[in-house]
Amino acid sequence: MGMKGKEIVHRAGVDVQALVTALNKAYCDEWLAYYQYWVGAKVATGACAPKLIAEMEEHAAEELKHAGKLAKRIIELGGTPILAPQDWYKESTCGYLVPKDSESKMLLAQNLQGERCAIEVYNKLLNMVKDKDPITFHLLRQILEDEVEHEQDLEDIGLDIKDITGGDCGCCAG
Repeated sequence: MGMKGKEIVHRAGVDVQALVTALNKAYCDEWLAYYQYWVGAKVATGACAPKLIAEMEEHAAEELKHAGKLAKRIIELGGTPILAPQDWYKESTCGYLVPKDSESKMLLAQNLQGERCAIEVYNKLLNMVKDKDPITFHLLRQILEDEVEHEQDLEDIGLDIKDITGGDCGCCAG
């Protein structure tokens, strides 16, 4: 961001360094979410696997776009995105759930957990910049809308699995 843009954010009462740190944590979450969806789509098996694979591939692409947008904003604020992939896990809020069980129900449950964490992260970030930094607020609101949509998409697939298996898959419990 140009000097004036950064100054306006600072003058509005935002601790720019704290914001960059928080955005970097979300950036790390997005990279890990991207990989979790991408690799999950490669190994998924079981009930609703084809539908889940398609959804995970779509979500992976969206998470990667989120990472790119966050990196751009971090740079605009005078920061540097986390550069080393090994640091993503250390700096992440939501972490990464290894898909040790490739069964669709398990992958679905793991990804729902990740989306619900992301929703919390973005809600907190929005409160941090609310009425102070409209550019970051707008970006975070767009990402939050995607994360809420992702949660709904996954819950809908969970209902499909329940219909197919005739029982509660346990993946959509709250």
